[in-house]
Amino acid sequence: MLELGPGFGATTRVLVNLTPSLTALEIDEKSARLLDGSLGERVRILHGDATRIPAEDCSFDTVVAFTMLHHVPSPAKQDQLFAETFRVLRPGGVFAGSDSLTSLGFRLIHLGDTSVTVDPGRLPDRLAAAGFERTRIATTAASFRFQGTRPLVDSTVAPAG
Repeated sequence: MLELGPGFGATTRVLVNLTPSLTALEIDEKSARLLDGSLGERVRILHGDATRIPAEDCSFDTVVAFTMLHHVPSPAKQDQLFAETFRVLRPGGVFAGSDSLTSLGFRLIHLGDTSVTVDPGRLPDRLAAAGFERTRIATTAASFRFQGTRPLVDSTVAPAG
């Protein structure tokens, strides 16, 4: 499993007990160092950008992103993250996560911080553009959850024969 944008590691500390192999990719160097110092024996911590994931194609069965998409600085960069996630997932792999919806309180706690919220109504089309299938979105008053699957067979390649 690959976790994108773990920040200070709240979800990482839960995930490490739920999966036999966990890698976390954090863009903030200080946060990555702190995570490595506290979880480095149990989790592979990488410092890097989720729009350029430092991993081979088809490296992970699952990629997760919890409450981090809004920190990606533009919709174009978010779409790049979706494409990179698709690239590093194995066929049949799942991309899942959650994020917050826009509200006054959400905007206030992000003053001076990057905050580009994702419209969950448009997310299925954006994930499909990256290649994902079987996308599911569930919303609450303050957040949404999402899931998309990399197809077992690449539909852009013509069958042999």
